Amino acid sequence: MRLSTHYIFSIGLLTFIFSLFTSFYTSFVLSALISIPANLIIDRLGHEERFGYVRRTPRTHTFPRSIAWGFIPAILVLIFLIYIMSVRLILPTVLAGIIVGPSHMLLDVFTEHGIYVKKNGRWHRFSLAHFRYDNPAVNGLAILAGALLLFLALNI
Repeated sequence: MRLSTHYIFSIGLLTFIFSLFTSFYTSFVLSALISIPANLIIDRLGHEERFGYVRRTPRTHTFPRSIAWGFIPAILVLIFLIYIMSVRLILPTVLAGIIVGPSHMLLDVFTEHGIYVKKNGRWHRFSLAHFRYDNPAVNGLAILAGALLLFLALNI
């Protein structure tokens, strides 16, 4: 999926989760502070170029590793929340840090290059649908899902 699609989908998902604990606007800001850097880290560190071809690597495109890389921005937000003594937002921030990486994998598993899973001690690619990463219909559907989650968060 396109990076902008990952941003919108995960911001919508995290805003929906945060909105169960706080206002929509606070939810949206915290979600963006976690989602944008997490998705950027996963994509920038998880792609390498070989012979002019960009491919995914298991460095970030596995479920367990995506959790670890996605949690890095959440740690920075947690430090800020502890500093301003906003203790009630610590649990949703931890949840958001855990969820943002797998939400990236959820979208990538539908692309032609998929994600990596470990089988018999070796990394293998796994894909459910084999869509191109820039397929406008699939990206649009994921963006629509993120926008729907934002709308639901606004109306909680």
